[in-house]
Amino acid sequence: MSLLHTLHHRGLISQVSDNLALASHLSSGAQSVYAGFDPTAPSLQVGNLVPLLMLRRFQLAGHRPVAVLGGATGAIGDPSDRAEERSLNDAATIERWLEGIRRQVARFVDTEGERGGLILNNLDWTRDLDVIAFLRDVGKHFSVNAMIGRDFVRSRLEREGAGISYTEFSYVLLQAHDFLHLARSHDCRVQIGGADQWGNLVSGIDLIRRVLRKPAYALSMPLIAKSDGTKFGKSAGGSVWLDRTQTSPYAFYQFWMNSADRDVVDYLRVFTLLGEDEVDAAATAVDERAHQRDAQRLLAREVTRLVHGDEGLVSAQRITEALFDGDIRALGRDDLKQLEQDGMDATRLAPGTGLLAALTAAGLAKSNGAARRLVDANGVRLNGESVTDPALSLDVSGALFGRYHVVRRGRKSWHLIVLEA
Repeated sequence: MSLLHTLHHRGLISQVSDNLALASHLSSGAQSVYAGFDPTAPSLQVGNLVPLLMLRRFQLAGHRPVAVLGGATGAIGDPSDRAEERSLNDAATIERWLEGIRRQVARFVDTEGERGGLILNNLDWTRDLDVIAFLRDVGKHFSVNAMIGRDFVRSRLEREGAGISYTEFSYVLLQAHDFLHLARSHDCRVQIGGADQWGNLVSGIDLIRRVLRKPAYALSMPLIAKSDGTKFGKSAGGSVWLDRTQTSPYAFYQFWMNSADRDVVDYLRVFTLLGEDEVDAAATAVDERAHQRDAQRLLAREVTRLVHGDEGLVSAQRITEALFDGDIRALGRDDLKQLEQDGMDATRLAPGTGLLAALTAAGLAKSNGAARRLVDANGVRLNGESVTDPALSLDVSGALFGRYHVVRRGRKSWHLIVLEA
């Protein structure tokens, strides 16, 4: 199958500006394909995996991926699909965020070799842009009437007390200018983005056609939704990030493990590079033995390896198996730090705190009396061992790595006690 046919089959295409012309362009040789990533936070999140993996798919098909980091556009902020004006960040913050995002993008864009991909910063060609020349050479090609007619602009103008600043209104010009610059400097005439970016993508096509008198193409990807109607990319702790300091590999792995049966096969097509045979086998597993969660395990393994590498995956699997089997002492120091970060509820207590007081402080028992009854009923395990002494104190000497006590109440309630001086 052609690349575009494969992408359609996997549900990865929402719109294409000219399907036949794009197919012809891609089949004529190695082409450059560009996607942009604005630094709106210190890290990309799981939704950004869709364009990242799309760039990877194009590279595996013999094309050249171009990832553009928004040092310039990120200073303004894309107003698409936003009800309110963005808060503007200072240059130092944007630069710091860009460095982290650059490392994340580099996991998906191979920059080595003759056809290696590019990771660029649009501030490099925007920083010294002359405002008069920009307004004459770029701005003159944009109709204000058409820009006002865009859905997000109209909705902001119609909302009482809202409106839109000229700063955000001009974002589309900067993104179109990026596409024009890439067309000139790298003969890049394919841009991809989320479905909510369609207006920006098409504006770049029009600008290239008007200025260079060459065809350009846009491909948008669907925004990922969950079958139950809740927002994709959120967990109990908030957004699921690609940076391990914001979402640990274990919590990341568990996010995918918790995928619903109705969603998991679609996620395998969108968020992994697995072949169709493997995806079809996973679909069969969901139909015939959903309770075993083989498809979820495959999804979690593949995506965690892509984002966090083999080391992150092994750690996430080790923590998962330890909590399932109760072999807590198999956990390493980094594993426990992940649990402290976002893997389970944690309570910080002073060394020497009594077990009953700790159970109460952790919310595992309503009172010391209830905690005592729980211990007497053999309902508490500490660091994998059954506890029978209600007078036990949680000391540094018995703690894992001198700091951690992992408490299990019953079969499924876990809590981390972190000792602090």
